[in-house]
Amino acid sequence: ARNLTQHYDETHGGIGGAPKFPNSLIFSLLLRQLQAKDKRSYLEKTVYTLRKMAKGGMYDHLGGGFHRYSVDEHWLVPHFEKMLYDNALLTRLYLEGYQASGDIFFRQVAEEILAYVEREMLHPGGGFYSTQDADSEGVEGKFFVWDQDEVMQLLGEEVGEIFCCYYDITDVGNFQHKNILHPILDMEQLAKMFRRDVGDLTHLIAQAKRTLFAAREKRVKPDRDEKILTSWNGLMISAFAEAYKVLGNPRYLEIARQSVDFILNHLCRDGRLLRSYKDEQAKFNAYLDDYACFSAALLDVYEATFEQDYLDRAIAFSAV
Repeated sequence: ARNLTQHYDETHGGIGGAPKFPNSLIFSLLLRQLQAKDKRSYLEKTVYTLRKMAKGGMYDHLGGGFHRYSVDEHWLVPHFEKMLYDNALLTRLYLEGYQASGDIFFRQVAEEILAYVEREMLHPGGGFYSTQDADSEGVEGKFFVWDQDEVMQLLGEEVGEIFCCYYDITDVGNFQHKNILHPILDMEQLAKMFRRDVGDLTHLIAQAKRTLFAAREKRVKPDRDEKILTSWNGLMISAFAEAYKVLGNPRYLEIARQSVDFILNHLCRDGRLLRSYKDEQAKFNAYLDDYACFSAALLDVYEATFEQDYLDRAIAFSAV
């Protein structure tokens, strides 16, 4: 942990420079070392990074979920693809950040990621799809970016001015003459600028986001890779199980259970795991990461339920 933090970006958070990836497991390690060593700087670095990522353009402020990485060092312009495994690891990291800091913003981000996954990436029978593409209609990021005129037309002059100021939306744009949403003020600064109550502006921004999200849903969506991979599903099952343990939402446990059942019913043969499922066909013997991630998921669901069958299955897969 000490060696890794030598590469920490003190200005923008994260590890290293552009392109900048979330590096979820590094910051999860720092939080664990915080518990072991009571090293306050590890918490400070993690909290700063989590806030910078979630306030940047790498985060989908309307629909939830993180894009794959930022092409710049300050988290503004993402590669717009969304990966299941990134969002699984980031869910757990934001939950850990919430537990370590008590910052409810991190709880909100985790909840929004899981809402995105349930809405866009959950197979009807359980299990999770792999990715959403960066492109739609042949243009990278087209689904996610905005013209200022479009925003103003949807929100009206008064609300539109406030929203554009908050999310850095201009007629020039910040990405190929379009706008990637990212808040550049905190709510207190926005309230002072417009001489409005913080609570009123918080409600106004939330309603405006719902309006833009509804409009965005009418666009052509990026293609989705509907492979269901055992290893990545294990990571996401763990994320939902952990969210249930931390936040107590029974829907999270329901999704975790359902997805465990999907893997056992569709990606398990003669006591061994298979790797990939698509179009009602499972293929390929599982690799080590499939066994590791799914066994860990079974342990996480066991810890959420204390039902012996999950523990027994984790032990059995570990012995294959």
